[in-house]
Amino acid sequence: MTILKCLLVNEKGNLTIGGCDTIDLAREFGTPLYVMDEKTIRDNCRAFKNAIEKHYNGHGRVIYAGKAFTCKEMCRIVNEEGLGLDVVSAGEIYTALKAGFPAERMYFHGNNKSSEELEFAIENLVGRVVVDNLTELNHLNFLAGKHNTVANIMIRVKPGIDAHTHDFIKTGSIDSKFGVALETGEAMDAVKAATELPNINLRGLHCHIGSQIFDAEPFVLAARVMMDFMAKVRDEVGIALKELNLGGGFGIKYVREDDPTPLATYIEEVSTALKQ
Repeated sequence: MTILKCLLVNEKGNLTIGGCDTIDLAREFGTPLYVMDEKTIRDNCRAFKNAIEKHYNGHGRVIYAGKAFTCKEMCRIVNEEGLGLDVVSAGEIYTALKAGFPAERMYFHGNNKSSEELEFAIENLVGRVVVDNLTELNHLNFLAGKHNTVANIMIRVKPGIDAHTHDFIKTGSIDSKFGVALETGEAMDAVKAATELPNINLRGLHCHIGSQIFDAEPFVLAARVMMDFMAKVRDEVGIALKELNLGGGFGIKYVREDDPTPLATYIEEVSTALKQ
């Protein structure tokens, strides 16, 4: 990734971002001020997309996590680069729609979505609702029935992976508040329930094991665990799920000592595990 290439120091000794002197920016716009370098953002979008297209033979999709930073311009950039968009609130859905982002490429996450937010997603034909628990699953079925439609969903699974990261940013272990657990049988119960609900269309599974992960191994292991579970679903429930959403969390260089794995390495190793 090209995260730091846009940050330089000019002949005045001032920090520049994308060639713009930050002192001049502060004088013009005041502070505090958020400054984004569009070229760096687009370069990173393309680095992800090119790696996915290469290693998944055109069958993958990069999804930008709106929780990182969402505004209309960011949504326009992500759309122009051909990515999907994770949203976690009605506000993020609204912002993306106002920017012209296609609803079918949105993925609605969250472990405490309100009825109003779920209805807003249903009314605007958001592509996938990532269901976090059985209560939400049943409530979404009720709301979709109320609107005389079928909700396309993915179920968020906790694969039980130790991501070698800080406890506060681990999201895939059994005691995480996000998703349904494999070890307890909760994930299989959710899958079976989803297949029996009239206003739910189960399209696939999602997992996310944490953030700031510098090693590809946890991602590879998560992919294998999820594929094993999908095979188990096929054998026990009789459905072959077609979509697997593997959450990111790739480590980046926050401090001088950080040594991130190259992006393409993560993606190549995970794709190899999936193909196996």
